[in-house]
Amino acid sequence: MKKIVVFFLAALLVTGGVLLSGGEALALDPVSKGSGAIAINGYDAVAYFTEKKPRRGKRAHSFSWNGAIWLFRSKENRELFMSNPSQYAPQYGGYCAWAVSQGYTARTDPDAWTLYKGKLYLNYNKSVRRQWETDKAGNVRDGDKNWPKLLER
Repeated sequence: MKKIVVFFLAALLVTGGVLLSGGEALALDPVSKGSGAIAINGYDAVAYFTEKKPRRGKRAHSFSWNGAIWLFRSKENRELFMSNPSQYAPQYGGYCAWAVSQGYTARTDPDAWTLYKGKLYLNYNKSVRRQWETDKAGNVRDGDKNWPKLLER
């Protein structure tokens, strides 16, 4: 429990979804991006479904969607994504699913992932993923409720 509280406070201070500048909130990006506006740390969202593991994408197979550049391992994976991005893109823009269920955002580890009811969920790390998985249905319900509010901030 102590680890979760420390994680919550650190994530809230360092990677929270709302940044304050001059007293005004800046909008949360709808997709978690690293340097160069690359979505989900440059990993291929489709590979989680087709290969059942995280795989790095390649710039040669990129696609711009929802304000980010998505990378894919192959032309086929890029085409699958392009045909239905919302089917393959991780929930909550690739931010930590547990954090969103708690009302804030955090970065994710590509190795801390879950496919649940045909959707991809990413988490901050494997320990947080285990916490999220203790109540997937409840955390998805809470995340789905919190996500629009986080985007509005």
